[in-house]
Amino acid sequence: MPGGRRRDRLRWSKIYTFARFWPTVGDDEQPSFHGGPSYSRTVHCNQPQLHRKKPFKYSSNYITTTKYNVITFLPKALFEQFRRVANIYFLLAAALSLTPVSPFTPVSMIAPLAFVVGLSMAKEALEDWRRFMQDMKVNMRKVNVHKGEGQFDHKQWQNIRVGDVVKVEKDQFFPADLLLLSSSYEDGICYVETMNLDGETNLKVKRSLEVTLALDDDEAFRDFTATIRCEDPNPNLYTFVGNFDYERQIFALEPNHILLRDSKLRNTNYVYGVVIFAGHDSKVMQNATKSPSKRSRIEKKMDRIIYVLFTLLVLISVISSIGFAIITKNKMPNWWYLQPDQTTSLYDPDRAALSGFLHLVTALILYGYLIPISLYVSIEVVKVLQATFINGDILMYDEDTGNHAQARTSNLNEELGQVDTILSDKTGTLTCNQMDFLKCSIAGVSYGVRSSEVEIAASKHMESEATGDDAGVYGSYEVELDHEIDFKSDNPRKPTIKGFSFEDDRLMHGNWAKEPTADTILLFFRILALCHSAIPEPDEKTGGFTYEAESPDEAAFLVAAREFGFEFCKRTQSSVFIREKYSSSEDLIEREFKILNLLEFNSKRKRMSVIVRDASGKIFLLCKGADSIIFDRLAKNGRMYESETNKHLTEYGEAGLRTLALAYRVLDESEYSDWNAEFLKAKTTIGPDREAQVERISDLMERDLILVGATAVEDKLQKGVPQCIDKLAQAGLKIWVLTGDKIETAINIGFACSLLRQGMKQICLSTINNVVAQDANKAAKESLLMQITNASQMINLEKDPYEAFALIIDGKTLTYVLEDDMKNHFLNLAVNCASVICCRVSPKQKALVTRLVKEGTGKVTLAIGDGANDVGMIQEADIGVGISGVEGMQAVMASDFSISQFRFLERLLVVHGHWCYKRIALMICYFFYKNIAFGLTIFFFEAYTGFSGQSVYDDWYMLLFNVVLTSLPVITLGVFEQDVSSEVCLQFPALYQQGQRNLFFDWYRIIGWMFNGLYTSIAIYFLSIGMLYHQAFRSGGQTADMAVVGTTMFTSIIWTVNVQIALIMNHFTWIQHLFVWGSVATWYLFLVAYGMSSPTISGNAYQILLEALGPAPIFWIATIIVTAACNIPYLTHKAFQRAFNPQDQHVIQEIKYYKKDIEDAHMWKREKSKARQKTKIGFTARVDAKIRQLRERLNKRALSTSQSLEE
Repeated sequence: MPGGRRRDRLRWSKIYTFARFWPTVGDDEQPSFHGGPSYSRTVHCNQPQLHRKKPFKYSSNYITTTKYNVITFLPKALFEQFRRVANIYFLLAAALSLTPVSPFTPVSMIAPLAFVVGLSMAKEALEDWRRFMQDMKVNMRKVNVHKGEGQFDHKQWQNIRVGDVVKVEKDQFFPADLLLLSSSYEDGICYVETMNLDGETNLKVKRSLEVTLALDDDEAFRDFTATIRCEDPNPNLYTFVGNFDYERQIFALEPNHILLRDSKLRNTNYVYGVVIFAGHDSKVMQNATKSPSKRSRIEKKMDRIIYVLFTLLVLISVISSIGFAIITKNKMPNWWYLQPDQTTSLYDPDRAALSGFLHLVTALILYGYLIPISLYVSIEVVKVLQATFINGDILMYDEDTGNHAQARTSNLNEELGQVDTILSDKTGTLTCNQMDFLKCSIAGVSYGVRSSEVEIAASKHMESEATGDDAGVYGSYEVELDHEIDFKSDNPRKPTIKGFSFEDDRLMHGNWAKEPTADTILLFFRILALCHSAIPEPDEKTGGFTYEAESPDEAAFLVAAREFGFEFCKRTQSSVFIREKYSSSEDLIEREFKILNLLEFNSKRKRMSVIVRDASGKIFLLCKGADSIIFDRLAKNGRMYESETNKHLTEYGEAGLRTLALAYRVLDESEYSDWNAEFLKAKTTIGPDREAQVERISDLMERDLILVGATAVEDKLQKGVPQCIDKLAQAGLKIWVLTGDKIETAINIGFACSLLRQGMKQICLSTINNVVAQDANKAAKESLLMQITNASQMINLEKDPYEAFALIIDGKTLTYVLEDDMKNHFLNLAVNCASVICCRVSPKQKALVTRLVKEGTGKVTLAIGDGANDVGMIQEADIGVGISGVEGMQAVMASDFSISQFRFLERLLVVHGHWCYKRIALMICYFFYKNIAFGLTIFFFEAYTGFSGQSVYDDWYMLLFNVVLTSLPVITLGVFEQDVSSEVCLQFPALYQQGQRNLFFDWYRIIGWMFNGLYTSIAIYFLSIGMLYHQAFRSGGQTADMAVVGTTMFTSIIWTVNVQIALIMNHFTWIQHLFVWGSVATWYLFLVAYGMSSPTISGNAYQILLEALGPAPIFWIATIIVTAACNIPYLTHKAFQRAFNPQDQHVIQEIKYYKKDIEDAHMWKREKSKARQKTKIGFTARVDAKIRQLRERLNKRALSTSQSLEE
């Protein structure tokens, strides 16, 4: 056969029910094509050349996600840079520097602006280049494309066109949106993994039209032509409307015929398909929305500070302008040496107002150094370097997956240190999304002796409750917490078989045959082995099988069946083969079960059934599903084990396990034949009610069931989750859990994570159901408002400060409380509760809850999740964190930061968040300080010289101040500063609250630094002028000219601001020393080099250091005195604060410096205990509650003893 094709003989269309059949339109039926402007796309199959010209002109398959291209980069990048008000100001100043009103040469204004803007544009270009290279990596993938005459050849993805016929092989991605024509299976079925689209790891089954099954090899496409008329490009992944015109017949197309770009072919050797949507027309690219633009609160406040400085700039410029006008009018005529009769409009005594206005422009340029031109670019550099350190943190590297933390954006680093509320997904985030078969109930008997993690956590809690003496209680915190962290290693529970943690000798090794209900147990195992849609894959390493299942639960059931002796080993078109082994001494027996129908699981049905015929000819319906659904469908004689099973299901739910009920029904041949005829009729119906008819007929069969038992699988907690939550709670963070799971499971996971604890009062908001439909909405809202009001009053009236409340709400109730008239009432209640758990929530509700918390509280929110259903809340939150788990990369791609495990969130926030916040806050405050200190000296000199517009500094000095001489030290402050080490951050999580309270970037702190800058400018100017004005500058009697005064003042500024930054720093490395003192040294080297250059370049600064300043002692004395005078007040303030009003980090620094943490362990432990935020959730809260309980018992005992003695 051409192409070397082997047909896999499986015809799934005769097994599957919903949307798994071939609807066709005969000659006597009307086509189902929907015409109109929204369904106007025409695709000529195997004729791609027709789509390159009008009227089609469809998109090529080339994709780009870049912001710029060669043509648009310059204009768009410049636009981005000049959206910043400060850059617009400097652009205008640079333009005005070319006019006579400028006090500076053009180069001194243009060069810094060009450097800053150029550096920012280079960063943009680099980031966009990386995106371009990622795009090209995708565009240059190759796939087999029909080139004509039945021949296929490799072609790059970017060269594929609409209408091309492509051949995709196993484990390859689909290059575009394709119509499936045929596959390696005989009836055109293929398996598709859509992880990149919706985050789901389970496989989807796609099928081709029956009419195209003959296109089964390369040669078959020699003369193939057809026409597709379908919907226009749109972002809906789950719908498709169109028709396929082939061989003079028209066939309806539906979503299951379509293979979407970026999904992967699995368990199928190859498929043939024709391109319908290419490139940016494909559905995945239509869904590719730009991530929302997020800015940190510090950055937003920084803009307001810039406006304050602009106001100051305009104010002093107006003062300067008025002063110049007055002096020009009143004093200028008396200054004969300025030749007032031969003046220009720049200083005309007769037109003083015009001269004053022109001087306003001069002043605005002259005092522009109040605005830090290099602030934005310095912050960008710092944030990129901070992100590099986050990415390289080895303690956030996950060895199991090989993934490390990744800062996908560097704009929000400091926001990590100000988080108030965490909104977390459960499955895959708090839990592993790894299902382990742990317990089961069969015929009313519970099996499985192993404990779940929830039960282990409960037993640890009960163990702690059993502690007796006082000393043990008060000294137990550290020990108990360490024990909680390490208990898994003391009691290793990791199963040797993935997916199977079951232990019970009554069922293992064939012992189940000795049980009194062996027949029911046999049926239970067969339901596990038969009721599924999985495919067995031979495992060459073990000689057994692995299973490609549609869900982790289903795979766990098959592994369990195998371990019980019922191994699913083979599937054909019409049969499933099971290898059964009843005891260890017996041989394997391979049994064949004919598959008659498969009624698959969906979220509406909440159950799955398979109809099989065994070797004896009996027909069984085997069903598994949610217990509430199964119990409603039980026959009267099928409820024998209902009460016991229901009790076990409750116990399993309390243990945090996911449960399903199993049942069966024996069918008569005639009953099945009649039903199957109706079922096939419903399956082949064409029309909008087809799905409803199939479901109705299926529901008729899935009744009068006989209960067999129930399963319980464990979705395991991720490693370190309880400890991480405990630490985050101590840091003062609130944690909300938003999950799609049922309320019982979510509550039990809450207990396992210590978000809930015994004694915590639970507030459960729910809607009423027993009302008339038209009044349901109004009644539900009134009921909820009453519940919220009562709960709020209960919290407000609670006198016990240690009492904790937990709010639990489901998705249906959320629908009402998220409405505008109720959401604020709900939020007020929620923020007063220690824990909030939202169950059965949809992805949209997750995003709406996140928005409510973000906008309602006005505080920083962080959303964390791992699946496509978490993308909405991740993008809505101030900070989105994606977990690179097993549910695909959609959450990671939408996130701002990604980590591999929830436990790494502790280090990301408590360590990196704390550091980044403090670094950026100090860096910005210091930037404003140094620019105010520098800029105001120019203003003072201006006033001193009659507002003449003359700068005291050389143009090159001013050019280098922000760009070279003070830029590197401030970058090292933003990158390397540490008030405490990472270990101390984790030991003292309450330090994190400094960011929550914004202690280092509130207006008090900002204004304080501004006044420090004001004082420094005054000290530098007046001390320098005072020391140089009234005496000879050198031994020869020479007095100081403006160049000497300016250079001396500038030297004092360089020393002052660099000594100041050294005083700010708490943590020094050789890099900080190099850049801080190196900046001072660079200034002197520049003075030497600049002074040695030609007088045409250096001007009045020719040989200024070597010949003028260097030999003059007063220059060095002035530098020392001015530097000391400027920094002594800050040093005094710092010493006073440390001595009389120390902050937390000051106390810790002293303890560490004097090594008291080593010498006095008791004191160190006491300080650690004091530094914990009083919290009502987490393991620590459980310990504190226990201590209070024991104290009460001791007090009661002491009271009763004293009373007995008195008697």
